[in-house]
Amino acid sequence: MITQTVPTFVIIGAGGISKSYAQAFVQGLPFQIVGVADIRLESAKDVAAMVGVPAYDNVDRMIEELKPMAAIVCTPPSTHPDVCIRLMEQGVNVLCEKPLAISTEEAVRMAETAERCHVVFSMGSKFRFVADVQKAREIIDSGILGDIILYENTFAGFCDMSKRWNSQPAISGGGVLIDNGTHSVDILRFLLGNITELQVVEGRRIQNLPVEDTALLFVRTEGGTMGNIDLSWSLNKVRADFISLYGSKGTLSVGWKESKYKLADQKEWTVFGSGYDKVAAFGNQIKNFGAAILGTEELIITPADAIASVRVIETAYAALQTEQWHQVAPAASFRRNVSMATT
Repeated sequence: MITQTVPTFVIIGAGGISKSYAQAFVQGLPFQIVGVADIRLESAKDVAAMVGVPAYDNVDRMIEELKPMAAIVCTPPSTHPDVCIRLMEQGVNVLCEKPLAISTEEAVRMAETAERCHVVFSMGSKFRFVADVQKAREIIDSGILGDIILYENTFAGFCDMSKRWNSQPAISGGGVLIDNGTHSVDILRFLLGNITELQVVEGRRIQNLPVEDTALLFVRTEGGTMGNIDLSWSLNKVRADFISLYGSKGTLSVGWKESKYKLADQKEWTVFGSGYDKVAAFGNQIKNFGAAILGTEELIITPADAIASVRVIETAYAALQTEQWHQVAPAASFRRNVSMATT
């Protein structure tokens, strides 16, 4: 493993998500970023200019010249296993953006390589590092909401995916289910534990894509909580919150601008957070990963968490292919049955 007193980072892949990581470094982190690489040199230069570091179009050359301790991998999902394994075999610690992999088999291979090479390995999933989400977990664990009966999560907004790799199944592994749904699954597991069963229903395809652009994911956790997850690139479901939790003693919501809870015997809501701060979440994620490299913190997203996330999404796609509906008797037939029963 490459060892340094202060971890140095590189970013691999200069798409949109890499700019959020770069912004986190710009706003101040206890670690140093030293390079950015992408097969499109101009894209690498754009992100590198944000943080004042050199740009590369060859990852191996960047690793050889800069000898970073860690890499943040922001390439498309189909490339993750090869890119990450190659880095780990060179002694580089790896933080790989979600979705970690397209299959559980690939995710396990990545985790096994990290263990073999004695490097730190984690999946990037920003919502675990939102301060309000972490506070929500503390409130749930305190027991004041009672038993959590229902979890609701919505990530649904208009987004033209016709020219993006996220809608190309060979590259992305699927559509909105693997893209936005990976966040949903990771948040739920973080707050309420493992998912034990699920079902998926696909909505009407609006964007003429080869993948699903709207889906409903229904889950149950090992603790018995039901979950209802709305995912879409093709409808704008406007909500003040993106997480709602309903317990036997109270209700909690995590919002974009405010988070709050209300107990059953209270009239007023208690505000506990100021909402979603994207750059701060990325910064918190990098801090945890860097601290894990230094051995001063445990990973908040472990390799086991990352594998579980991939396994749930893989299971969801299997469920999507076998969705079954039960027929409901027509209203007229029901009325006739009632009439006959009362004569």
